[in-house]
Amino acid sequence: MADAAAPAWIRDKAPDGTGFIRAGSGAPVLLIHGVGMNAAIWRDQMASMQDRYDLIAIDMLGHGNSPLPPENATLSDFADQALRLLDHLGLASVSIVGHSMGALVALEIALRAPSRVRSIVCLNAVFRRPGALARSVRERAAALGSQGDASAIAATLARWFGDPLPESLAGAAATARAALEGVDPEGYARTYRLFAHADAEHAATLAGLAVPALFMTGSDDSNSTPAMSAAMARLAPHGQCLVLSEERHMMAIASPGKVTQHISTFLDVEAAAPLADATFDSGEFRRALGSFLTGVTIVTTVSAEGEPRGFTANSFTSVSLEPPLVLICIAKKALGHSAFSTSKGFAINILSESQKAHSGIFASKAADKFASVAWQPGQTGNPLIEGSVAVFDCAMQQLVDAGDHSILIGRVRDFSHNGAQPLGYCRGTYVTPGLSQEALAAAPPDTEVGAILENDGRVLFFETSDGFHELPAGRGLGTPSDARSLKGRLASKAIDAQLGFLFAVWDDVSAPSRTHVYYRGTVDGPCSDDRRIRLVEMEQITDLRIADPAVRSMLGRYVRERTEDAFGVYVGNEVEGEVRPLAKPSPVLLSGRG
Repeated sequence: MADAAAPAWIRDKAPDGTGFIRAGSGAPVLLIHGVGMNAAIWRDQMASMQDRYDLIAIDMLGHGNSPLPPENATLSDFADQALRLLDHLGLASVSIVGHSMGALVALEIALRAPSRVRSIVCLNAVFRRPGALARSVRERAAALGSQGDASAIAATLARWFGDPLPESLAGAAATARAALEGVDPEGYARTYRLFAHADAEHAATLAGLAVPALFMTGSDDSNSTPAMSAAMARLAPHGQCLVLSEERHMMAIASPGKVTQHISTFLDVEAAAPLADATFDSGEFRRALGSFLTGVTIVTTVSAEGEPRGFTANSFTSVSLEPPLVLICIAKKALGHSAFSTSKGFAINILSESQKAHSGIFASKAADKFASVAWQPGQTGNPLIEGSVAVFDCAMQQLVDAGDHSILIGRVRDFSHNGAQPLGYCRGTYVTPGLSQEALAAAPPDTEVGAILENDGRVLFFETSDGFHELPAGRGLGTPSDARSLKGRLASKAIDAQLGFLFAVWDDVSAPSRTHVYYRGTVDGPCSDDRRIRLVEMEQITDLRIADPAVRSMLGRYVRERTEDAFGVYVGNEVEGEVRPLAKPSPVLLSGRG
């Protein structure tokens, strides 16, 4: 079909059997169609863009001229196919435009091989389908067989274009029908079964998407809804969301001029932008920033309509004492950005340990967040949340543009504070610094206090004369001059350690009055010549001879939680107890995105 319309276009096959169409010259763009379509579905985009771009439209596995996917295919199978084609064509990096299932494949490629992708456009992408929609899609997938079904094609076209079919969409519907009738039924079935279950595949990884991404859908697309595209754009660090009015799922062929214009505009802007450092891992950068232990705040204001607005953030700092200035950051894609960036002021409420639930509410999409908290207007009218450790009521001093965030600098008009324990946040979870301080202060003198001290992925042990290993521990925390205490034992061996958070507390079954308290911490490395001091690699810990079964069990948990970077606190006795998580992961990253 495309070949007849444009004889200069090249239809070819890669060595692995992948079919593709290539046209134009310029910056390379890979086009990936959705389930049931083929490479020729992009003919309008190729005709409009070939004067500025080198366009490669791929037949995904099981479609067009390409071979079948595996019976239980994964997104990796389709991503690998596309990467093989790029290798065959000698293309180091490309922009990718994917539609529906093709958008999922585009994301898979960008997340797995960010150095191969300059930017992506996800058209009508699916993300975390609601329960009823997910069930209907999976029921359709389960009913598919290896033979084509005319009634199924009719139902598909009705979902895509409407029923009755609008006269203006008859041509687009005919194009889609021809593709559906020509697809290999087995290839369609295998791909659709994957598509039906892959809508949440990238939910946990989108925050690590390193490339610019445009998520575009139609306002009337009930399968790939505007809410889905908006959610993906909020999660992606460089994401944008665009919703085209009155468009449906097949808008790329129903309104090719409009869709292609937005694709081209996005690609042109990104092509003109300086090329990002391919070695820079934005996901790791975000995790590294999360290592900084902060407090937690709720930032509040009053919108132009007079409604209270607020979001959870930990990007707060003081700026100046004279005049008194503080700042907070809010993501430009945050739902409340418009209200805060145009407001006359805002308040910063620093939360206490007892207000963890408040943080979760204001980090969520709850319709009326203020209904769940007690608050009153401050001197400037901004909402002040009762029970906060401190509040700063501010007039807007300056709005600063800073990358994907805006910096709100406020001049403090009024403030208050009290002696409550503040809530902390570190590495994606809440922490309560007061817990460790109080536990140390309240520990009886004969309490065994020990530490799991880590150095560059290794844990410090003392090796005994009979070949066993034990963790540093002593009677109470003590001081360096108290030889029986933990600090005394460490000092005697010239070990410079820094204790962190509480990790385990348990009582002896045989002597309930005797308590064991263990902390996490770090160590710079053994400084003495004592050969019985050993730093043991994490994966070797489970093979060590540990005399105390309770300590052995605790170390097994430490290795698991260290690998997952999600620690809890064990409370119980040496036989039974429970691991209490420091906190449930917050609904969103606390960076002013709420």
